[in-house]
Amino acid sequence: MPARQESCCFTGHRPAKLPWGYNESDPRCVRLKERIADAVLLAYQEGYRHFLCGMAQGTDLYFCQAVLDLRQAHPDVTIEAAVPFAGQADRWPAADQARRLALLDQCDLETVVQHTYTPGCMGRRNRYMVDRSSLLLAVYDGTPRGGTMNTLAYAMRQGVQIVILPVEEEVR
Repeated sequence: MPARQESCCFTGHRPAKLPWGYNESDPRCVRLKERIADAVLLAYQEGYRHFLCGMAQGTDLYFCQAVLDLRQAHPDVTIEAAVPFAGQADRWPAADQARRLALLDQCDLETVVQHTYTPGCMGRRNRYMVDRSSLLLAVYDGTPRGGTMNTLAYAMRQGVQIVILPVEEEVR
């Protein structure tokens, strides 16, 4: 099990909460992916080697890809998919399921936090990741409620270092 002090987890929004939705060619999305990659590289440079990802649609999958890209240059990087429940992607569109599966296949470890869906399983997955990390990277738009905000609040209570990557609203 990787040491907590060298582990970094991620939280962020799903496409419905992002101004560009599912349009990943939007310049704001392209820039966000670059900022996530930069934040992951900086975490690596600061000594983080193990990364935990919740594997949800949207920013989680951007983060997972950024870590996998980093691992190409730094084979000491490991990534753990923290899956909230076994059927997480069952109702996703086929293309999103395929993308997630392709990313999962490249992860070093897959932890299924619980077997079946319950109303609290996403929060349980988020607490699992925070409890095993000393750094949380977050894509956050300032919304006063929701899973990302709850994860940030939990991480603050646990004394986990937080880096927030704001959501860019305006097209330049």
